[in-house]
Amino acid sequence: MLTGLVAQAADAPKLPAGYKLLYEQDFTKPDALKDFVFTDPSAWRLAKEKDKPALELHKQSAYKPEHRSPLNIALIADKVFGDFVLEVELLSTKKPYGHQDMCLFFGFTGPMGYYYNHIAVAADQNAHNVFIVNNAPRKNFAKETTKGITWGEREWHKIRAERDTKAGTYKVFFDDLSKPIMLAEDKTFLQGHLGFGSFDDVGMVTSIKVWGPGAETKRAEFFKKAE
Repeated sequence: MLTGLVAQAADAPKLPAGYKLLYEQDFTKPDALKDFVFTDPSAWRLAKEKDKPALELHKQSAYKPEHRSPLNIALIADKVFGDFVLEVELLSTKKPYGHQDMCLFFGFTGPMGYYYNHIAVAADQNAHNVFIVNNAPRKNFAKETTKGITWGEREWHKIRAERDTKAGTYKVFFDDLSKPIMLAEDKTFLQGHLGFGSFDDVGMVTSIKVWGPGAETKRAEFFKKAE
């Protein structure tokens, strides 16, 4: 047991005082899908890539949001987070193109109120930015971004996201965990569900870990569980 705790501590990123591991999921168990709600459960399944069990978004979701916003969303169903450090591995199964993306979702209060982080090959007004959906079409608000990243073809990448609600800041790192690829600031949604997906592409998710000072148990009253 001690060996496991030491290994877990070694794997943890540098954390603010008082943070603890609040959630983790590696998709090795067949009931892992029960942790999530989806815009379309039929678009998601358990899979494996390069010997890593994963949650796979394998087709477009049959979902039509009221405003222009992502289609493919999987949210951790029963917890809401305020401040957090999230680490996850993401893989795109889409052929490379400018808007090839995977997304992180946070502060998710409902289909009309949330943030999402679009991580894409090329940055423009609608790609590779941090966005808010607030009873209106998505709007970007990142203060700093890079020109884009390289997903490649079926390659795993490590992502870390950090949210500080007191400062209103959000940072995200891609593979190089020493320098963020985006910085954003907003205080509209101070807590909400966390999730994963894509605006309109396909891909995989694994090795989810979330640290924070605490999380509220709260069931998502929107989207659907897998049957």
